[in-house]
Amino acid sequence: MDLLLVGIGGFAGAVARRVVDLWVSDRAGSAFPFGTLVINLSGAFLLGLLAAWAIDRDVLPAGIRGPVMIGFIGAYTTFSTLMLESWRLVEDGAWALGLLNLAGSMALGIAAVIGGLAVGRLLP
Repeated sequence: MDLLLVGIGGFAGAVARRVVDLWVSDRAGSAFPFGTLVINLSGAFLLGLLAAWAIDRDVLPAGIRGPVMIGFIGAYTTFSTLMLESWRLVEDGAWALGLLNLAGSMALGIAAVIGGLAVGRLLP
């Protein structure tokens, strides 16, 4: 049953990823993959928040940790897409944008996890 729930969470995360990517990309109108950046940052923040609730506060029930943290967030975040989009920017001659995408995603991703942990630890 746990695997089925993780799969359902993964389905929902994949759908959410597509919806967010289309919404952000339509508004950004840029060669830079802003949709992936927003997904990675919001996913990192959410995972940090949920980790604080699950580990530090033990308020996230064990039965939903797998479906939400592994299934939903795992399918929602897009590390492999980040790598491919960065490499495609490099292949297209946009070295600076490719490196900016990698460095920015890593730096802002760590900040998002720290922010999520901080918020999760502050909330009741």
